[in-house]
Amino acid sequence: METVSSLSDFQQKVEKQDKTFLLLYKAGNEQSLCAYNHLEAAVSNESSVPVYTADVTQVRDIHVQYGITSAPTLLVFENGQYMNAVKGCQESTYYKALMESAIYQAKAKAEGKTVKHVTVYSTPTCSWCNTLKTWLRKNNIPFTDVDVSRDQRAAEELTRRTGQQGVPQTEINGQIVVGFNQPRLKELLEL
Repeated sequence: METVSSLSDFQQKVEKQDKTFLLLYKAGNEQSLCAYNHLEAAVSNESSVPVYTADVTQVRDIHVQYGITSAPTLLVFENGQYMNAVKGCQESTYYKALMESAIYQAKAKAEGKTVKHVTVYSTPTCSWCNTLKTWLRKNNIPFTDVDVSRDQRAAEELTRRTGQQGVPQTEINGQIVVGFNQPRLKELLEL
């Protein structure tokens, strides 16, 4: 992880990167320390994914540029463009999954394959959710796991989009698969 000192410093570093992450944190804040430590643990063995950090008490132009009002927040960039924000402290396994997904996407792009963006909406107590995630891992499909029992906003958005409250639900490049529908998953993942 590398510290950036300003918006222009950061933009120069990421303009030619496929996927980049930037953690905005606030020194001395417990949640920020949690996010920083978990992110550091996730990237400790992975040097191919660029991860930057900025303390919002010292770097005052980045969060304003991207409309970020709380720290910690992990910003996700693709080809230098701001794509997404992950607020709060996440488990190191969540951050690791983001890094693995970035590596998978870079490898697929280098091999001329279509990159699949896969998000699984699940809960920890859902047995079908765990079966689905095991199946994805067995097929070497990286995915982002969103625990809707902890992320109320994601749960509400998913229900609004699909009309379904049950899990698992899997989003593959914008297409939703409700439940563990293997034939449909294979079709969308081109397995």
